[in-house]
Amino acid sequence: MKALGLNPYLPSWEFVPDGEPHVFDGRVYLYGSHDSRNGVSFCEGDYVVWSAPVDDLGNWRCEGVSYRKDQDPLNGAPYEGKLPVTGMPSGTPENPHLLYAPDVAKGPDGRYYLYYSLDFTNVISVAVSNTPAGPYEFLDYVRTAKGEIPNVGRWFDPAILSEESGNYLYYGFAPKFRFPGMEDAIFPGAMMVRLADDMHTIISEPVCVANGIDTAKGTGYEEHPFFEASSIRKIGDWYYFVYSSLQGHELCYGMARTPEGPFTYQGVIVSNGDLGYQGNEFAVNYTGNNHGGFVEIDGEVYIFWHRQTHGTGFSRQGCADRVQIAEDGTIPQIEITSCGLNGGPLTAKNTYQSYIACHLTEKNRGAVGHVVEPAPGEMFPKLPAEMPYITEEENANYEKGFKPYITNLREGAVAGFRYFAFDGDEKEIALELRGTGKVQVLLDSPDGEEVSSMTVDSAGWEERSEKLKKTAGVHSVYIKVTEGTVDFAAIGIV
Repeated sequence: MKALGLNPYLPSWEFVPDGEPHVFDGRVYLYGSHDSRNGVSFCEGDYVVWSAPVDDLGNWRCEGVSYRKDQDPLNGAPYEGKLPVTGMPSGTPENPHLLYAPDVAKGPDGRYYLYYSLDFTNVISVAVSNTPAGPYEFLDYVRTAKGEIPNVGRWFDPAILSEESGNYLYYGFAPKFRFPGMEDAIFPGAMMVRLADDMHTIISEPVCVANGIDTAKGTGYEEHPFFEASSIRKIGDWYYFVYSSLQGHELCYGMARTPEGPFTYQGVIVSNGDLGYQGNEFAVNYTGNNHGGFVEIDGEVYIFWHRQTHGTGFSRQGCADRVQIAEDGTIPQIEITSCGLNGGPLTAKNTYQSYIACHLTEKNRGAVGHVVEPAPGEMFPKLPAEMPYITEEENANYEKGFKPYITNLREGAVAGFRYFAFDGDEKEIALELRGTGKVQVLLDSPDGEEVSSMTVDSAGWEERSEKLKKTAGVHSVYIKVTEGTVDFAAIGIV
């Protein structure tokens, strides 16, 4: 029996953002960074790989650790060659540079090549494996045959494409503000170089394929300049370059007929707050940086993206949703959902954990914006008192010993799910709640038709069940707190 495809698609306890999906030998392999629960920095963990059968996209399994921070010579691993000049002190096993967003391609020799950057180092590293899941072993750094790294653009967030025409590496970082040591730097945008068949030697000059803030004026990228998060795919006759704009929360794209580009800006694919979707001006969830790529499976195309949890920018989880490609190759912006890889709405007659909510807002919709990050010296960020967020608590009855839930839903706060398919004969709805307050169950919008309501007054978790107004068809469902403050763990419909 196929497993349900949900958002996030990995278990609640796993945090793999920056997802790059690739199909190898009948499975989708997911490569990404590795955040921590209640993280205090991006990408604190070693790389792990998850995979799923192409015909069962809800059935993900962990392939284990694929690559460790201490395998890179810039973190102290043995290396006989000359280390690149990074402008930063080398890391150590005790205090390593962190592994940022990776990508993988199958090379001309049939092996799998992992590309990544380390935090605060202007260099891209390469590791290699005989299998897509790894483990990977360090190979070398991307540089010319003379050992040089061209000083054009920032070597960051690599994306790799290997095909019959050649091997193409994309990279770049183009911030609005200059970080220390970058005051005089010029960031053209997303850059591309060709690699030799050894998959690490540069054989062409870097060229800009998508404009950043320093070069975007007067181009299609002016309103959505390239910032980071390069990703590349060929679908049909088009090459698609996906990236995170300076807005941060959105993934945009450009199209070209060749991998060399330049890529013509086309629009926004997804925002992790649905900003801009059908003119929406208010975020439907707390936003933060975004990064992801396409995968095509049996004629269907999905965009992988990530969301923020725990009220911080450092505990990110991967999500995915289906896109529709028009006859001319363009892609309208999509809506984020709870049913992601399911191929359609979720069956209403079931019980679902609340953390699959794709809508999470407080009373003041205009205040729902970027999640906060810890101030220097803070272990955890100081969250606004009104902010609801996804978290978990220790509970031995749950996988890995953690029970996920949404906390701090105050008066006017809403948790929403898109979409459920109702048969019309569902009689009751049950919510697992704690706290003191009243909630409404609404259809189709946070101000939609009320189909049930209930009260809760309990310091511990309590399942409350009430009659459900007759409902048929496909609907979004919203749980709205009208009085008090509650935590919300699960929704069940029977």
